[in-house]
Amino acid sequence: MDFLNRSAGDVRDPEVSPEGPKETAPLTPEIAEANAKLVDEWADRLYDASAKEILEWAHEYAPGNLVVTLSMENTVLAELAKDYLPEADFLFLDTEYHFDETLDVADQVEERYPAQRLVRAKAILSREEQDRVYGKALYRRNPTACCRMRKVEPLAVNLSPYVGWVTGLRRDDGPTRAEAPALSLDATGRLKISPIITWSLDETDAYIEDKNLIIHPLTKQGYPSIGCATCTLPVAEGEDPRAGRWAFSSKTECGLHG
Repeated sequence: MDFLNRSAGDVRDPEVSPEGPKETAPLTPEIAEANAKLVDEWADRLYDASAKEILEWAHEYAPGNLVVTLSMENTVLAELAKDYLPEADFLFLDTEYHFDETLDVADQVEERYPAQRLVRAKAILSREEQDRVYGKALYRRNPTACCRMRKVEPLAVNLSPYVGWVTGLRRDDGPTRAEAPALSLDATGRLKISPIITWSLDETDAYIEDKNLIIHPLTKQGYPSIGCATCTLPVAEGEDPRAGRWAFSSKTECGLHG
């Protein structure tokens, strides 16, 4: 990779991603048409549906394989998938900037759900390579570019084998998600399915306790929303749960959800 052979001070424009795969493979026209018809028919009907109803619908109607995205902030989606989408893979974006506790949860998920494959998606460049090419602390200087290279593009590439993906979006997460749908199409025409879209934080915590799920220890230490260790701070009680994300900038979303 020629772009790695750069002298000190020769920093690449962060708006230009490194060479390599960055996009999702296109769906066949037949699958794309089927997905569009499903969203047209079902998006309104599933808008306030329960997680059980949404996932049973996905199991019955999705025209191919689905993948369940896990941030490891909690493992609610893993448990729900075990019950309703037992053939779905799990997908974790390993940015190499995660808290150690997050990586530990990922290891525990592999142990607790051995029937489902955990895909660990990584960026084209390692953390050290990114520092060399784009300069150190890109997450501070241009967090949008960092998220694009370490989250958005790895997700895009790793969604290629699937007709849709299951997300942990909740309307209760904050104002940017207050009207998010339970079912939609992403930019590639894939189904985007959010089964816990109507859940509050209290309902999520109750489910975790009821099912004795794996606990991310930082959620008990003032971190209701957990991203990379470099870009996540604890929040005060009563604050927007996502207030600690990119607290040093005006950024509010990583780009995975628009």
